[in-house]
Amino acid sequence: MGMAKYAGIEKESLSDLLGEAEDGSSQLPDFQRGWIWDDDRVRSLLASISLGYPIGAVMMLETGGETVRFKQRPVEGAAPPPDREAERLILDGQQRLTSLFQSLCLDRPVQTKDQRGRPIKRWYYIDMRLALDPNTDREEAVRSLPEGRQIKRFGREIVEDYSTPEREYEAMFFPLSKVFDTFEWRAGFALYWDHAKDKSELWNAFERNIVKRFEQYPVPVIELAKDTPKEAVCQVFEKVNTGGVTLTVFELLTATFAADDYPLREDWEQRERAIHTHTVLEGVSNTDFIQAVTLLATRERREESLRDHTDEDRAPGIGCRRSDMLGLKVDEYERWADPLTEGFRAAARFLHSQHLYDARFLPYGGQLIPLAAILTVLGRDWEPLYAREKLAQWFWCGVLGELYGGSTETRFARDLPEVLSWIRDSGPEPRTNYDAQFAPTRLLTLRTRNSAAYKGIYALLLRGGACDWKTGEPSSIQSYFDENIDIHHVFPQDWCKQRDIEPARCDSIVNKTPLTASTNRSIGKRAPSEYLRAIVEENKQRGAVASKDMVEGSVQSHLIDPGHLWSDDFDGYFSARHRSLLTTISAVMGKPVTDGDEEPDEAPAEYELVQEDSLAVHPVNDMLLAPIAGQR
Repeated sequence: MGMAKYAGIEKESLSDLLGEAEDGSSQLPDFQRGWIWDDDRVRSLLASISLGYPIGAVMMLETGGETVRFKQRPVEGAAPPPDREAERLILDGQQRLTSLFQSLCLDRPVQTKDQRGRPIKRWYYIDMRLALDPNTDREEAVRSLPEGRQIKRFGREIVEDYSTPEREYEAMFFPLSKVFDTFEWRAGFALYWDHAKDKSELWNAFERNIVKRFEQYPVPVIELAKDTPKEAVCQVFEKVNTGGVTLTVFELLTATFAADDYPLREDWEQRERAIHTHTVLEGVSNTDFIQAVTLLATRERREESLRDHTDEDRAPGIGCRRSDMLGLKVDEYERWADPLTEGFRAAARFLHSQHLYDARFLPYGGQLIPLAAILTVLGRDWEPLYAREKLAQWFWCGVLGELYGGSTETRFARDLPEVLSWIRDSGPEPRTNYDAQFAPTRLLTLRTRNSAAYKGIYALLLRGGACDWKTGEPSSIQSYFDENIDIHHVFPQDWCKQRDIEPARCDSIVNKTPLTASTNRSIGKRAPSEYLRAIVEENKQRGAVASKDMVEGSVQSHLIDPGHLWSDDFDGYFSARHRSLLTTISAVMGKPVTDGDEEPDEAPAEYELVQEDSLAVHPVNDMLLAPIAGQR
């Protein structure tokens, strides 16, 4: 997007810019944060201007356009008439202009902060003699004084005092708040020193070399035309903002919605509390919510256009890119915000049904956006078994196919109509299902929870009914949090190291499983045969009947053949569990696991044989495979 069409650049005097801030003809858009530079940076800024050094360009946006309307607020410290409409908005340069306005134009101390970030109030002066000394660093000449304009030792003894004009004259400390109106101070200075020649010469040199620099200081101003698109304003702000603060879509919409008196930030804060009551949804951000609203709003626009017999190719598309979000209207947000809040709650219910309880273990936070939008449109129609099975298949294809890790807006826009059509109208499978592939070798590279597929397999084991090895209890949302379930090694790391088992296998997801903290402590660094024996004996001592059978059944529920653990047979264990995990993955994805070169729509003959063999050893897969088998 070329900016030449929308922008022009001119040099304007600092005094004029600060005058505009004072009378309100230049104000801030509501998305700008209200903060000021710290004391050291303000002093450095003032020193730079006194030397005529550049301080960077300021960017303004002309008001009155139809494409961008922002709620406005004055620069901190300015008090224009309440009904004053700004002619320009400050997009970049807020901190510099605010610091300069407060230190140069207001007859009161500046609200700033010290090196530790604590709020302080300061007056800014310039030592006239030091400022004219060519051998002195200019920043040493710019002084920052406390609110009372006195420097005290140990909080009591006054060692410097500039609290009256006479003391300023005596010390030859010029208050920079007078730099644009020096007449009164200059007259007082001359009178105090009885018009002494050396003091008059000092003032003349100071006025010529310092004061005039402030009065005549030019600032490059880039002015964006009032018809600049909203998206361009957002992008430009992010690229040039000297404070290094990223402008989010939510903040920009907050400002544009405020122009229509809609309190978007307050509305989101209420919804955020409701959504975040579900632990698995704690990562949902305001931008995520806006993106999901935009999906729903653009889908509705498209459907309305098609009902008006618009050609499909000409109907507006479904989307949730930045430009789509910035085009969201207040009435569309109001239309969808409440249903979507319920859609996110339904998403939490769905995730719990898949044994995903915690945002830390959610494979893709971004996948919540299309999921919540889909559930919003479906309402209670997602609850029948056939709908939940299809929704789960789409979800797991996205997770195990690792399809939501990059730029995902296009996929979100396809997911919403395709999953709805698949569930409601028995349309074709979504593109996400088709795109998803899982290579057998991927299991060997899944070693940390940074991977979505790693978290997904962990949840699949819980979903398949993985029971605790000590208590025999299956995982539930209650036990998940009460018992502190996490993923742990089956063959302990130390045991593997002592036997030169390579870390690639030892630390892969194949050698890990969800266990309670108590069971993991029982495992420790011992061989599987030892810790299984200890668990069996502990249960017997507590009066358990058929303790060994119970423990072995619990081990099997993790897709593990207990015989391999009793014999400490790592190789046999690893091979068998690798196959079982692949069978489970194939089941929830509804498609064979391939190495990438095979045609994903064609299941090889041996695939069914592998399923039967694995099922014979691991009957717990019945529950996982049944939904998919029913569809076939």
